[in-house]
Amino acid sequence: MNVEKTKKYIIEWLKKYAEKNNKKFVVGVSGGIDSALTSTLCSETGIKTLIVSMPIKQNKSQLKRARKHSKWLKSRNKNIEFIELNLDDLFDSFKSSIPEQNQNELGLVNSKARLRMTVLYQLASANNSIVVGTGNKIEDFGVGFFTKYGDGGVDISPIADLTKTEVQKIAVDMGIINEIIEAEPTDGLWENELTDEDQLGAKYSELEWAMNYRLKEDKSNHLSVKEKLTLEIYDKHNKNNKHKMIPIPICKIPKKIKP
Repeated sequence: MNVEKTKKYIIEWLKKYAEKNNKKFVVGVSGGIDSALTSTLCSETGIKTLIVSMPIKQNKSQLKRARKHSKWLKSRNKNIEFIELNLDDLFDSFKSSIPEQNQNELGLVNSKARLRMTVLYQLASANNSIVVGTGNKIEDFGVGFFTKYGDGGVDISPIADLTKTEVQKIAVDMGIINEIIEAEPTDGLWENELTDEDQLGAKYSELEWAMNYRLKEDKSNHLSVKEKLTLEIYDKHNKNNKHKMIPIPICKIPKKIKP
């Protein structure tokens, strides 16, 4: 990958899309590398960009990184506005309205992501903006590691064709703070602070290898035990989350029934 050309291409793509539709940008930032890169790329277009931190029962170190990133970004570009909205009370109110027997942990974790999505779209509506996605290629098209209608509910996805490794390379090139680049990837949704690797069972670099392996026509039959295990993990997530990565099924009525 040519880092410089890729970076410039994404910035120009963002700018053309926004200008064509007469829109500004809204980006949710978590203190992680994907949202940091996405917001930085948006800022380089010169178009007004609202970056939003929305902690919900979140680790303070992640919140601290989001604040540091916003301060750094505002020092680089004048088109940046940053707001922090604590959604603890909103989440508590939502949770208390759900019958206790229906309060399973995974559902509540995904609800946090969906509450954030709702807030981003409210801000986008109020500011004539589009919600910019922050998912990378392995998350969006490999293992489906996102919340449907949560962080997956966006208008455009500028880094969805970049692997995590490529995201890191561009982030380094753009000068994003080391604390974010070196941080353990996490979605920040679990109160016991599960990392992405904890949830996925493999590192992003391993999953990227598996994704590339599955896409290859000429596959090696000589795989190590570790590689076989990585493929099993990748295949499991890819299969279980396929419904998030393909268009919603539509019941098409035959013409003989509905002329």
